[in-house]
Amino acid sequence: MKDLIKEFPKQLKSALKIAEEAKLRHVGKRPANVLITGLGGSGIGGSIVADLCAQTARIPIAVNKGYNVPHWVGADTLVVASSYSGNTEETLEASAQALEYGAMLAAVTSGGKLKELAKERGLNHILIPGGNPPRSMLAYSFVQLFRILSDYSVHTPDYQTEIAEAAAFLESEQENIIAEAKQYAEALENKVIATYAVNGLGGVATRWRQQFNENAKMLGWDSVIPEMNHNELVGWAGGSDEIAAVILRSEDEHERVAMRADLNAKLIAEYTSTVIEIRAKGNSPIARVLYLIHLGDYISLHLSEMKGCDIMDIRVIEELKAKLEEAH
Repeated sequence: MKDLIKEFPKQLKSALKIAEEAKLRHVGKRPANVLITGLGGSGIGGSIVADLCAQTARIPIAVNKGYNVPHWVGADTLVVASSYSGNTEETLEASAQALEYGAMLAAVTSGGKLKELAKERGLNHILIPGGNPPRSMLAYSFVQLFRILSDYSVHTPDYQTEIAEAAAFLESEQENIIAEAKQYAEALENKVIATYAVNGLGGVATRWRQQFNENAKMLGWDSVIPEMNHNELVGWAGGSDEIAAVILRSEDEHERVAMRADLNAKLIAEYTSTVIEIRAKGNSPIARVLYLIHLGDYISLHLSEMKGCDIMDIRVIEELKAKLEEAH
């Protein structure tokens, strides 16, 4: 896992090459809306890409995390199924339902039943390298989602240029990122972590929480500013030094959200001694998002090492899948 995290910038470059060489059939039809369906490490890319496209896309891009797709899905909907293994049962069922509703279905996967479905039905799909934990291969699904959206005439940022520049930036900054991540991990050791993000970084905050869960075996939650100001902020009256607050920020944040984030840090600090504000770095929105992802991955790695836990261990998920398989 340590090697996979370190290789994130190289993975981005490799993913760009895969995207450039992918052969997608032109469907000659622009969708009226988009649904990206996927879960866990396979699905988080959809949440982050949807956030990044919010300022450019002229049609809605929604994210789905379950077995069913919304009833509004139809012939004018592009549904992108993202399953690293190709065997995620929720994503497979959602894909089948999308086809039943007449949607345009495309897929990002390394193989499995989703690859078989795509080939059998002649669906557009992009294959990515397999054999690793899904959470360690975010770079590949992230880039391919942009490629598919772009091919279906969904307005996206200049993802090729921005990702290539971001990869180079992350390589140049990696030693600094590792050092900063270690300092943050030391502050977060033995804490329950509340990860907050300004609007536009909600998917990144979820990624941080997922990495704390899987890599460091730590509980926590994530939320977005300003939504959490209308409910969760009150809950900090029950806070303590056992809980840490991390606030992810960016120069892209709304000026009023910036003010709220400043005030939140001060208010939360009345109930816990650990409030950490982290500002994204980079010359574009995509670069700033990828910087935070890389930093968060390294923090989870350091926390795992400090706890002495097995970063690769996901036995509880495997046990759950086995029980579900028995119930078929």
